[in-house]
Amino acid sequence: MKPAQIEHFFATLSAANPEPQTELKYVNAYTLLVAVVLSAQATDVGVNKATEKLFKTVTTPAQMLKLGEEGLKQHIKTIGLFNAKAKNVIALSQLLIDRHGGEVPRDREALQDLPGVGRKTANVVLNVLWGEPTIAVDTHIFRVGNRTGMAKGKTPLEVELKLEKVVPAKYRQHAHHWLILHGRYICKARKPDCWRCVVAEDCSFKPKTKAPDEA
Repeated sequence: MKPAQIEHFFATLSAANPEPQTELKYVNAYTLLVAVVLSAQATDVGVNKATEKLFKTVTTPAQMLKLGEEGLKQHIKTIGLFNAKAKNVIALSQLLIDRHGGEVPRDREALQDLPGVGRKTANVVLNVLWGEPTIAVDTHIFRVGNRTGMAKGKTPLEVELKLEKVVPAKYRQHAHHWLILHGRYICKARKPDCWRCVVAEDCSFKPKTKAPDEA
């Protein structure tokens, strides 16, 4: 994609959805961090269902430790890899208390030092909580970056670094959510809905798919 196409791509997505938000439900910084950790290899819908009751009573690291690993498992057992995730959430809760006074740190390295928190999770937290212009490359953004030709790469980090170079600065803060939502609902994995895509003209993917009644 050429710079002019990328500019138009984001201008169009911005006009359609000026203030995109995460679809994960949370009540504060801590619950967002927990929700993002739980969302690895799981859907936001599935995580939201699992945390609906959890976040009504557990909103701090101390409350999570009081609930305990086995208690947490009962809430999140419908989520994939729940055993490992429960262990990580308990461990990161303890570290938040020990190292950060129970608060979520606004620092990528400090976040990545927490169990279960990788670069993607840290980037999500920094972007959603503090509006930092980070781009957390999940499967959707990885696919959209490669499929559109905007940021081709063999690894999530490679795609992330390319996006940081090509996304115009004025769109950087919300680019993360525009790309995720676009990949989740339009530029889907098995078959993209090119026929209802508002940025199809800017995309280098060929051949474009047609509407069901035109196929």
